[in-house]
Amino acid sequence: MRRLTKLLATTLLLTGLAPLAPASASTPTCATVAVTAPAGAKIESVDAVSRATHCEITVTLTHTDDHVKVVVGLPQNWTGRLQGVGGSAYAAGDTGAPFTQALQGGYAAVTTDAGVLGGLDTSWAVKNGAVDQTLLTNFASRSVHEAAVIAKQVVRGHYQRPVTYSYWNGCSTGGRQGYLEAQRFPDDYNGVLANAPAVNWSQFAVATLWPQIVQGNDGHVVGNCVLEAFRKAAIEACDSQDGVTNGIVDRPDRCSYDPRQLVGRKILCEGGEVVVTKADADVMRKIWDGPTDERGRSLWPGLPKGADPVWLAGTIPGFPGPGFPVAAQWVQNFLLKQPGFDTSKLTYAQYRDLFRQSVREFDGVIGTSDPDLSAFRRAGGKLITFVGTNDQLIPPGGTLRYRDQVERRMGYVNDFYRLFTAPGVDHCLGGDGPQPTNALGQLVDWVERGKAPATLTAATADSTRNLCPYPRTSRYFHGDPKSASSYFCG
Repeated sequence: MRRLTKLLATTLLLTGLAPLAPASASTPTCATVAVTAPAGAKIESVDAVSRATHCEITVTLTHTDDHVKVVVGLPQNWTGRLQGVGGSAYAAGDTGAPFTQALQGGYAAVTTDAGVLGGLDTSWAVKNGAVDQTLLTNFASRSVHEAAVIAKQVVRGHYQRPVTYSYWNGCSTGGRQGYLEAQRFPDDYNGVLANAPAVNWSQFAVATLWPQIVQGNDGHVVGNCVLEAFRKAAIEACDSQDGVTNGIVDRPDRCSYDPRQLVGRKILCEGGEVVVTKADADVMRKIWDGPTDERGRSLWPGLPKGADPVWLAGTIPGFPGPGFPVAAQWVQNFLLKQPGFDTSKLTYAQYRDLFRQSVREFDGVIGTSDPDLSAFRRAGGKLITFVGTNDQLIPPGGTLRYRDQVERRMGYVNDFYRLFTAPGVDHCLGGDGPQPTNALGQLVDWVERGKAPATLTAATADSTRNLCPYPRTSRYFHGDPKSASSYFCG
């Protein structure tokens, strides 16, 4: 359960920033400030609490029968920067470690609960047999924008000077929120760091239920041990495609490994020796291929080869099931309006109908799929995203597809929007691949100094290997395979 919490939590990124000039030589008094409500909202209360290292001001506002909290942290060593902190799963924000880390970096920090319970609790979704549109709108778009508007007022009132630069920092749901800001509210943030983003929510949130649907309809459940054997076999088959053997599949989309090659192989599991069957391979192939329509055409990218399939296809002690809870609860509450419905009983036909329903009813609400980022570009905004090629919760194919759509609409976009693939990295962070070490710092350099990142710096405990901008990938050419200088972007 601790591992699940870590994976679903908002990413924690090192900053390494050169500070701006301090806001003031003296520490402002921690007191409430005047706040004007955003259009369509009313302020219910403004409260101030003095913490050990910062002043914390909480603004509560309402729209229609909701109560949204916006929390603004105001550090003593303020640099003039504001950082918006994103959420994860069904949480719109996070006042924990990411919020604290922003404050430690000298940022004024802001986050919001959107008036919902957060985490994996979606009991707020259905009201009187229908989706609660007020709360869904809060979670999908409204609250993250209102938080930015309110934070800038609070900062000005507290420090008696405005924000110099504002940044968004989020992963997963927080990544989707970053894209939402760039798409709909381009003046909120000068820079957006949005990693492993849950964009195309209306597709992704149904697509990640696919592995359970396959096993239920095919009448064959693949054990965790066999799922892991398929993952290892795919890595072994495609590992060396980038020029070095290091236990990582850099381009899962180019890995042609066929799971049927493992049929008949004996593997050692906790319960003894297991022989891989054709039924096992058929299920694994469908999981990697991703959901399809009645004619076998792809509805959405599948799980990347090399990613851990257990999270979406297997069983994890303490993990609510069946299926990935973000996907299961989306189907149960938002599509079927039947909390607790057993999604494992869905037929292929029902699943495909629900996939189409999700896009039809909710793409315009929470899809965050608009490829027109021209207003963000005109505002001078900069957007950086990295996605792990081993992302086991939000398969990266959706984000890569979105990036392609942006380029088709807008042409060359690297002047303000750069997407980096992180070989061997799991959802947000983790995995065997080099972890980004200073993505936020590189975004700051781009925004404030005009230094666009040619690569993102990344490292493991004993190696370095920088991340390349999509569609280029890191390839080994000579020297020490644990040194970034031995790779080029090709």
